[in-house]
This record gives sequence, structure tokens and C-alpha cells, in this order.
Amino acid sequence: MAVMSETISSIATPAWWRAMPWCDAAGRFSWLKLAVLVLLCVPAALVSADFIAGDLGPRPLNEAVHRIGNWALRLILLSLAVTPARSLLRWPRVVQLRRMIGVAAFAYVAVHLVLYAADEKYDLVKVAVEIAIRIYLTIGFVALLILAALAATSTDAMTRRLGGRKWRNLHRLVYLAALLSVIHFFMQTKANVNEPWVMAGLFAWLMLWRVANWRGWANGWWMPAALAVAAAVLTALGEAVYYTIKFSAPMEKVLAMNLAIAGDLRPAVIVGAVCLAISVIGLIRKALKEPAKSAR
Repeated sequence: MAVMSETISSIATPAWWRAMPWCDAAGRFSWLKLAVLVLLCVPAALVSADFIAGDLGPRPLNEAVHRIGNWALRLILLSLAVTPARSLLRWPRVVQLRRMIGVAAFAYVAVHLVLYAADEKYDLVKVAVEIAIRIYLTIGFVALLILAALAATSTDAMTRRLGGRKWRNLHRLVYLAALLSVIHFFMQTKANVNEPWVMAGLFAWLMLWRVANWRGWANGWWMPAALAVAAAVLTALGEAVYYTIKFSAPMEKVLAMNLAIAGDLRPAVIVGAVCLAISVIGLIRKALKEPAKSAR
């Protein structure tokens, strides 16, 4: 009866409505998806408001390019966080958000490029030459092409057309796109590289979790916390090596500064705190769900 009811409902619901981003896979309206859709639009709305108000400094287009690009990377990492969130937080419904977040990430990257072209007075020849000769722009453009391919094949129709195996293999390129985006972020950041290191550390945790899950280690209650510590240590080591190579700073002093809790929070501390918080929330969710199962 449930299957028949769902079938009747899908027939009664127009195809255009079922395709709306606020509908779930069955074509039903979802408050969760609508809320996430609104939240995904908020950063762009805030940047637009600041631009209109003249609050983006002496080079507003350039500042808008950077802000939108930063949000694009955050959304790429957020899309990668969906799978760990489903497992660690015991939240199956979060999978419904992955496509929306991924397409939004591509949209932000595309706007990032359009704003860059606008900052260059839409001199497309100059933009193309810059992308070709500046390695950090080349890296960013390759990431854009990958995300464009993933967005174009994100529909149910394209999934069926490609077949499950080919579709999954293609969409694994998101890992490469994320890595290239982090590198692009590093290379285009001229002064303070704290945020790029935070992004790199979170990306490291997301990849470490996938390796642990593939090896069958992710089910242990201690594994998420161990991965959080590993990501924080890798972030601290990476930043120490970076400053040692670039500024000849003593590595042991940089490490001591990066792992210090007092003062301004360093990237390693932020990465460790965020990942440990996710681990703790996951343990709480698990503890709450297990008694509920026992009661049933």
C-alpha cells in the first residue's frame, strides 16, 4: 500500500515540481532542503549587499572575487563532509543535501570566474592569457572544469544514462577538484595564510576519514577522534614546514606557536577543535540511538 500511495503521489505531482531543489527524491516538499537552499544563498547575498553599500574597500570587485572564491571552497569541503556526517552523526537524510551543496559550490566557482573577468573589464583575451600563464589560475580553472562536469552530470537522468559505476568513477574527481581548490587558495593568498591552512587541515581530515572507512577502521568509537588529532598534527607540521621554507623560521618555534592554545587560535587548533567537536557529537548521537533501539 505504501508503494502504491507513493506511486500515485508521484503521478499526481507535476514533473517540474519534483525537479525543484526543495523537493526530496519522491517529489515531496522538504523544509530541510528549503532551509539549506536559503542558507546556500546567504553568502552571495551578503557579498552583494556589501558591494552595493560600498563596503568592499577600494577594489570592490577584487574583494568580491576573493570572498566568493573562499565560499566556493568551503562549500566544496561541505559537500565532501556529507558522507562522514551520515555515518558519524547517524543522519541518513543528510545525503539528500549532497547534490544541492555540490551544485551550489560549482555556482560559486562560476561566479568567482565571472567576477574575475569583470575585474579585468571583461577583456576575455587577457583573462584567457592570464589563466594560461599563471599557474595558480590554471589550477583554479581546472578545478572549475571538473566541477562543471560534475554539476552537469548530477541529475537522475544523467546518472541513469552513465550507469552507476561510470557515474561514481566520474564523481570521484571531486577529490581532485577539492585538492586543486585548496592549492589555488594557497597560491592566490598573498599575506595571511591561516585560512588556507584551516581548509587544508579539514580536507586532510575528510580524506583520512575516507581511507579509514575504506579500510574498515571508521566504525571504532575512537577513530574519529584519532583522525582529528592526526589532521591537527598534519596541519601544524605543514604550516611549520611552510614558514621554515618561505621565511627561514625555526621549525620548533613555529610548531610551538601552532600548537599553543593561548592567544590567537592557530589553524592546527581550529582544525583539531572542529573535527573533535564532530567526533563528540557523533558519540552523543550514537549513545542516544542505542538505548532507543534497545527499548524497541
